[in-house]
Formats: sequence, C-alpha cells, structure tokens
Amino acid sequence: MTTNDAPQEQPATEELTADELLNAVGPAFGKLRRTSLLEVENPISAKDLSRTLVLGLVMEHTRDSEKEITVGAVAELLGVDPSVASRMVTDNIKAGYLLRAASQQDGRRTVLHLSPEGTELMARFRRHQRAAFEYITADWAEHDRLEFARLMLKYVDSLGQLKERGRAGDAKGH
Repeated sequence: MTTNDAPQEQPATEELTADELLNAVGPAFGKLRRTSLLEVENPISAKDLSRTLVLGLVMEHTRDSEKEITVGAVAELLGVDPSVASRMVTDNIKAGYLLRAASQQDGRRTVLHLSPEGTELMARFRRHQRAAFEYITADWAEHDRLEFARLMLKYVDSLGQLKERGRAGDAKGH
C-alpha cells in the first residue's frame, strides 16, 4: 500500500465545518444500512433483514384494523416496480412471514397480513435494532443517546411530512 492508498484520517465530527458535516450525512446513512447486521445478540440473517422491509410496511399500514395493504401499495411505498414488490411479497409468503387474504372492504382485492411468524420476526428485529443502537452508542453520554434518538425520529417524521406536502402541492397544481 502506498501513502496515497492509506486510509485518510477523518477529523472528529466536532472539527468539521457545517458544510462538511452536512455533506457527510449521506455517506453516513449508507454505512448505517451496511452495518445493521452488526453481530449483537441473536443477529438477523441478511435474507431476513431484507424481508423486514416488506414486513415493516405491512405492520405499519395494518395497525388500524380498518387499514389494508396490497402488493401494489408495497411497490409504491418502497418505490419499486410492482413486479419487484410481488417477488418480495412472494418470498415473505414462502418464508411463512406473510399471509394473503381477501379484502374485507372489497372481496376482489387481495391484501397482506403478517403471520404469527412474521410478527415474531419483526419483534426480534426491533429488539435487534435496539440492542445494536445501545451497543454502538455504549460510550456516549445518556443525554447524547437520547438526543440522537429524538432527532432521528424527528427526521423520519419530516420524511412523512414531505410526502404530505408533495401531495398538497400536486393538488394545488404546483
């Protein structure tokens, strides 16, 4: 390895300018996804981790017993082609994590529900996420851990609001 190939020493986040800090956010999100398989107690397999994308959407969008979710809605929410979503859903069904059922609102539609195994996988995944967060931030001050968690939730809430603002703008003709 030449000196040009040596890993670059990164300055501490406290030393970064505001612009450098904001530019580092995107790559940081990429690293988050890649390190989510971190070996903590009861790690989630890579295959089950990818399944949790679909299972999480089904769980989130069927909490209210009146709500239903279809393969088409999964495709829209994931931002993928319906054929891709269909394969992802089928994989979850074959793994025993999802069930197809006739819609109670429109019997012509097929909707998705978590199976008991899917519910258990999501509970295990949530425990894994919490354990990974606690492991990664173990040497942080409690205030910093809680502030980061609060800001992360605020960020995610803002994502949802962006979609709503986009729909409102579309309705106004913007």
